[in-house]
Amino acid sequence: MALKKFKPITAGTRWRIGNAYAEVTADAPEKSLVERVKGSGGRNAQGRRSMRYIGGGHRKLYRVIDFKRDKHGIEAKVASVEYDPNRTAFIALLHYTDGEKRYILAPQGLTVGMTVVSGDSVAPEIGNALMLRHMPLGTNVHNIEMQPGQGGKIARSAGSSAQLTNKEERYAVLKMPSGELRKVLINCFASVGVISNSDHNLQSMGKAGRNRWKGIRPRNRGVAMNPVDHPMGGGEGKASGGHPRSRTGKYAKGEKTRTKGKGSDKLILQRRDGKKLAK
Repeated sequence: MALKKFKPITAGTRWRIGNAYAEVTADAPEKSLVERVKGSGGRNAQGRRSMRYIGGGHRKLYRVIDFKRDKHGIEAKVASVEYDPNRTAFIALLHYTDGEKRYILAPQGLTVGMTVVSGDSVAPEIGNALMLRHMPLGTNVHNIEMQPGQGGKIARSAGSSAQLTNKEERYAVLKMPSGELRKVLINCFASVGVISNSDHNLQSMGKAGRNRWKGIRPRNRGVAMNPVDHPMGGGEGKASGGHPRSRTGKYAKGEKTRTKGKGSDKLILQRRDGKKLAK
């Protein structure tokens, strides 16, 4: 991915670092694969605000993504690589030989004209989807299923991937994007490659208005509030506010948030901080 630094013609472009969209090849989505999506504005069914700092934003359409990759043995040609306003990664439009069209998450290196396929006996090449049991060790994968046939759940954001480090009788061991070592059923499907748009986190909005276009409203700091509004509020002058915590008093740093005795604990071999879980 390529980034674009803007000349400081205006205050908004002075600090803006944007995406050059060098990989994107189409301006409009495939009409048969889009659906209407309605913004909630952070309101619940009663119309009351249940999530703060959400509202406004440009109207957008949802692109229907094929996370299951269940058209096995049928080749597809990459027709275009497109921008998706609903996710950080780019998406690729596939034209299957039987005439069907589908969107998939675009990995790095996938270009227009390439051929991809999914199935049990396909080669572990970029864009192909196959079971973890058929992949060689060290393969970088994305869009990984947690249960066979469920559809990809893991490593779907820009620049993310997991690495296949070991294979056992029933499980494959993956090194997750967080560094965690986790076992996944070896019959689960995954796509080969690293997700595109890897420099997404290096972009700079340049001005507050660009976040408003995305539907993000201004966020208030807790220390700037009154004591009645936030645990960190109040005090004379620029008081620190004590230990960082949420509006409800839950500590924001250091507190363990994972549920003790969770069923999937037995599938985690090593936590992301390097500590091994006691069995």
